[in-house]
Amino acid sequence: MRSLHGCPAPAKLNLFLHVTGRRADGYHLLQSAFQLIDYGDSLDFDLRDDERIVRTSTLAGVPAESDLVVRALRLLQAAYQQRHGHLPPGVDVAVTKRLPMGGGLGGGSSDAATALMALNHLWQAGFSTAQLMALGLPLGADIPFFLFGQNAFVEGVGEQMVALETPDCCYLVIAPGVEVPTASIFSASDLTRDAKPVKITDFSRHLKTEASLTGYGRNDLQAVATRLFPPVAEAVEWLGAYGDARMTGSGACVFCAFANEAEALAVLAKVPAVWRAFTASSLQRHPLLAQLQVGSEIE
Repeated sequence: MRSLHGCPAPAKLNLFLHVTGRRADGYHLLQSAFQLIDYGDSLDFDLRDDERIVRTSTLAGVPAESDLVVRALRLLQAAYQQRHGHLPPGVDVAVTKRLPMGGGLGGGSSDAATALMALNHLWQAGFSTAQLMALGLPLGADIPFFLFGQNAFVEGVGEQMVALETPDCCYLVIAPGVEVPTASIFSASDLTRDAKPVKITDFSRHLKTEASLTGYGRNDLQAVATRLFPPVAEAVEWLGAYGDARMTGSGACVFCAFANEAEALAVLAKVPAVWRAFTASSLQRHPLLAQLQVGSEIE
């Protein structure tokens, strides 16, 4: 096999996000529930006759050399060489972007995880899920989650995960038209950094009783983001009229859960034209796993 086309890189939503502390190295300690949704980017991979990693698509504001996809594949290529004694063939990568930059949906990290999964398969590299997660973590804290391949209760800096079964529902997501730099949120002096740790059993019990339509906890980053970026605050307020609206990640996207697609579409039709919005169903597993016919078990 020399090509893999239409490889999905799904978005994620943070059903809640608490900041429980800060390590000596400056990294924040988090607790969160990550939810996969059936909306995201798509990637095409074609092996080359040389050893170059080439991004063939243009991504505004993101040079190829700094693209997480290219960086992740170069790490995988080096790890392959160390294991097998020679370099694998290079690859042309085309990324079709649907997810907004700086939206808190994990777009860049999801793209990188999809690239690692796809090329591990194309190159027959033989790396386990756990090995790919360790490879991707230095590039981005969300990459291990997408490689984990299923919804998860996440702790630490994003590397500690326990699988979650979440209710089936439909989400309406609003992109309020601003890009929120993660660093500006985490460096804010008024960011809550001492949230009381919660237990996964408490969150799981909440899911069973509330079907995830009424949010658990909160997003500790939301207060800072809404202060710094008024469009985020406006989106939270508008969508809050239809349910428990909250921001995902460090922003800027805002979401709300609905029992079914019809309810979500009815609200989507009312979203002000100044905002981009979409509906997406919840997923239980990463869609690329079935395409590659591999499991998500960590070895």
